Amino acid sequence: MAFFIALFIVALGAIQLVSTFHTYALSLAELNGLKRQESVLIERKRELENDISRWDDKSYVTAQARDRLGFVFPGEVAVRVEHPESVTGQEHVNDKAASQGSTHSPLPWYSELSYAFAKADQPVKSGAAAKGTTSSGAASSSKQHAQQPDQHDTNGSKTGDTKQ
Repeated sequence: MAFFIALFIVALGAIQLVSTFHTYALSLAELNGLKRQESVLIERKRELENDISRWDDKSYVTAQARDRLGFVFPGEVAVRVEHPESVTGQEHVNDKAASQGSTHSPLPWYSELSYAFAKADQPVKSGAAAKGTTSSGAASSSKQHAQQPDQHDTNGSKTGDTKQ
């Protein structure tokens, strides 16, 4: 009986010891993570302080005003290139996004749905005409649809002719 009580006490002590080491390991991992986070934040602080010190330099402020705002000194002539891709050979990202956004106006969901149903109900073209259809043909049909949206009132019925 004394042997089993001693064995129980040793097992209970081992469980407590393992639990303590587990808690220590978790705390140590958390500490290491916080140290890494601290080093990242210290580096970020250095970068921000460096940026602040740059803004104290008058020449840096002048360069930023020229680049970001397009400022020029009196007597200078500002030149703006309308199509920079013709000079650099690369398409400008903002111009591309703006041109795409201006050509396609999104239709209401119910117009898109009615267009899809109408398109699905059309018979399939056979022969060379179907094989000759390319993505440009699909783009032209969607352009026609974008130019002629259906108008619906609040009840969902058509209120007038399509726009052209």
